[in-house]
Amino acid sequence: MSDMLSQEEIEALLSSLQEQDSFIPPAADSPAGGRPAGPTASIAATTSRKPVRNAIAYEVYDFRRPDKFSKEQLKTLQMLHETFARHAATGLSAYLRSPVNIDLISLEQVPFDEYLRSINNSVFTIMSLSPLAGQSVLEMEFDIVLSMIDRLLGGPGRALRRTVLTDIERPLVRQMVERLFGGLKSAWEQIVLVNPSIEGMETTAQFVQIAPPNDIVVTILFEVRIGENRGAMSLCIPYLVLKPIAGKLSAQKWFVSSSKRANPANKRALTHQVRNTKIDCTVCLGDTKISVREFMDLKPGDTLRLDQEQANPLSMLVGKSPKFVGFPAVSGRKMVFTISNIVTQD
Repeated sequence: MSDMLSQEEIEALLSSLQEQDSFIPPAADSPAGGRPAGPTASIAATTSRKPVRNAIAYEVYDFRRPDKFSKEQLKTLQMLHETFARHAATGLSAYLRSPVNIDLISLEQVPFDEYLRSINNSVFTIMSLSPLAGQSVLEMEFDIVLSMIDRLLGGPGRALRRTVLTDIERPLVRQMVERLFGGLKSAWEQIVLVNPSIEGMETTAQFVQIAPPNDIVVTILFEVRIGENRGAMSLCIPYLVLKPIAGKLSAQKWFVSSSKRANPANKRALTHQVRNTKIDCTVCLGDTKISVREFMDLKPGDTLRLDQEQANPLSMLVGKSPKFVGFPAVSGRKMVFTISNIVTQD
């Protein structure tokens, strides 16, 4: 005998269940056969009510994209990387000798394969965030990378249409990324002291495998502006990398960590670093004006007349600002500068 029911048998079974639900027990004065007597009972049997089910409240949950971070933790990550954007822009501006602006655009948690599908024509720097285990990715579009390289090599900062890096350009990109690491380390020290380091560099997304495709990652998108050029940059950090410090990603602990930085020990460390910072000092011997033809005809042994009198003191510039005055002298076989006074500014 077959275990499968035919369509007719299924309909018959459902009909019998409906009849049982609508069955009304016989009244006390009903005949012994159990059938209701009279028209009133038959009307009651045909007007029996159907059972009513209450509505059930539910919430849609996508098992393919489970949320790993709370809104408060995402807010803390956003504040951290806004600080990173400011520090990174300052570091790149000094390195490229050109104004650089970096703005945080968005921060979200998505599966890793979705992040990779959203990127084309970019340079991927695979990095580690020691002591955190695992790898992360710093991604920059080719247009903005090649624009920075062109400016670094003395050009106007043109964005070249290429999707590969030469052997000369790769070390330059590594140097720029290391400048960004300084801002990342400074921003993250409020939560954990990380030491970012480069593990590899790729120009194709399919070779970037830092997490399984369905694992959740935090993606932070930035906009980089250098002159008239604009480009995108993003950070991709897997959840497993941030999991050990997830408890520290709260706004309260972030602000407490920020207030601790103003203690006397940190002030002494900052003072020590400032005292040991090297600065450029120059002494202005005087000024003169000559024509371009005279400049082109200069040769060893020629003498230029300056507007500086021998008896008048010279100025020492720190950067571009005059700070000291004094006189030139000779110490052994070296020219020296003797400070006689300090320039005071009103």
